[in-house]
Amino acid sequence: MTVLFELPFCPHQKAHVRRLTHMLTFFCFQILASMMWSTFLVTDEEGRAAGPAAAHSVGVVGGGGGAQGMGGLAGLMSGRSTFGGNKRRRAGHHAMTEAQEGKIKLAFFVAIVGVILTVLGVGTEFWVELAPPKSFYGNQTCPAMHFGLWKACSKTLWVADIDPDRESCGPAELPGESNCTYFKFFTTGENTVMFHKTTHKSLSMASAMLSLFSVVLMAMGAICITMALSKEIVFFLKPASICFVLSGVLALLSLLVFQQSVLSLLASDHLVPLHHNFSWSASCVGCAGAILIVGGLLFLLLALPFSPWQRCHSAAS
Repeated sequence: MTVLFELPFCPHQKAHVRRLTHMLTFFCFQILASMMWSTFLVTDEEGRAAGPAAAHSVGVVGGGGGAQGMGGLAGLMSGRSTFGGNKRRRAGHHAMTEAQEGKIKLAFFVAIVGVILTVLGVGTEFWVELAPPKSFYGNQTCPAMHFGLWKACSKTLWVADIDPDRESCGPAELPGESNCTYFKFFTTGENTVMFHKTTHKSLSMASAMLSLFSVVLMAMGAICITMALSKEIVFFLKPASICFVLSGVLALLSLLVFQQSVLSLLASDHLVPLHHNFSWSASCVGCAGAILIVGGLLFLLLALPFSPWQRCHSAAS
C-alpha cells in the first residue's frame, strides 16, 4: 500500500497512536456486535417470546453486551431466533412452521426449474428449423435456417453429411458455415425474408413481448417467495402463486403465437418448398410453462389456511 502522507510524529508517539487506533477499532467492533446481537429475540418452540428466566438460561445477562451476544448466538444456532426480532417468528396462526417452510422450498425448487427452462428457451434461437429438400438446388451443399424470438441463423450444410433417409436439409446441428443476424423489426421495423418468404412482424413481436412479460412475472414471483421465506410470512405466497401461474400461461401463449407466426411465414410464398419442425428451444418453453403453472398452484395450496388433503380425508372417513 502506498502511503500518500505521514503525520509528523516521533516513533514513540506513533506507537501510542497505533495502539490507540487498535483499541478504538476493537471498541467499535464490540459496540457493533452488541447492537447487532441485541436485536435477536430469543423465542421458544411455540414462537412466543421467552421470559427472563429463559433468556438468562441462554446467556442473556443484563448489562453485558458480550453476554447478550452469546445469548443471541445460542438462539441463532438453535434456529429459533433471527435478525429483526419478532419480524421472523410471529405468534399465532400467521407463523410459518418448519414443515410448511420445507414444503415451500420444495415448491420453489419446482418453480426454479421452470424459470431455468424459460430463460434457456427465450435466450436461444432453436425454436424452429426451416429447410428445403436437400436435392432442391442440385448442389453438393444445401441451406438450412433456424430462428427464435430475437435472431435467425442460416447454415450451409454438406449433402454428404445428411442422413440418406432424410428428405430435407438438416438438422441444424450438423457442421457447416453459419451466419446469424438479429431481426430488424425490433429496431427499424423491417420484416425478414427467408427463402423468399416474409415474416409477420406483429406476430413475431407479440410472441417476444409475451415471453418478456413471462420472465418479469417469474422474477416478481421469485422475489415474493424469497420474502416469504426470509420474513416467514405466508401472505407472500398468494401473489407469488399468481405471478407464477400467469408467467406459465404467458409462456404457453408466446409459444402459440410463435407457431402462428411460423405458419404465416410459410404461407407467404410457395416458390421454395420448406420442411419445418420445432426444435428444443420451443420444447423448453412449453415444458417451462406447464411447470410454472404447477408451481404456482402448489404455492396457492400452501397459502390456504387449511390442508385440502386433510379435509378431504377427514370428510371421507
